[in-house]
Amino acid sequence: MPKELFTAEIESSGHLKMKCSTRGFSFHVDEPKNLGGTDEAMNPVEALLSAFGACQCIVAKSFARKHKINLIDIQVKMEGELDTDGFTGRNKNAKMGFSKITSKFYIKADNTEQEIRDFIDFVESNCPVLDTILNAPEIVTEVYPAE
Repeated sequence: MPKELFTAEIESSGHLKMKCSTRGFSFHVDEPKNLGGTDEAMNPVEALLSAFGACQCIVAKSFARKHKINLIDIQVKMEGELDTDGFTGRNKNAKMGFSKITSKFYIKADNTEQEIRDFIDFVESNCPVLDTILNAPEIVTEVYPAE
């Protein structure tokens, strides 16, 4: 299958508030007041957790029928542990990002517990966001003068 390029544009719309846009859609991210923001939107790590959980739900809903899962309802609650002393510079030895992410699946389906567990294993092995987190992509940074 050919590679497809996904894009996003992020621009400042306040002190720490950013507007994120792609394909005509947009949302904002900000930081809570205790981290210097205005608390007008979720912060980037909350957005990452949301994208991860949403991806898992989309994979589940997309493949449930193929795996003979009668998926009536799905909800994922995400938790991420992060030492804020890392990115604030208070502790140079602290990890910058999440040290642990937990996905808590709440599934309503007419299947056995084992069938659901096997299906969630499939979901996790086919979630592009999880794959990106586990198998870091090559990161390329380019800097240009502003227009």
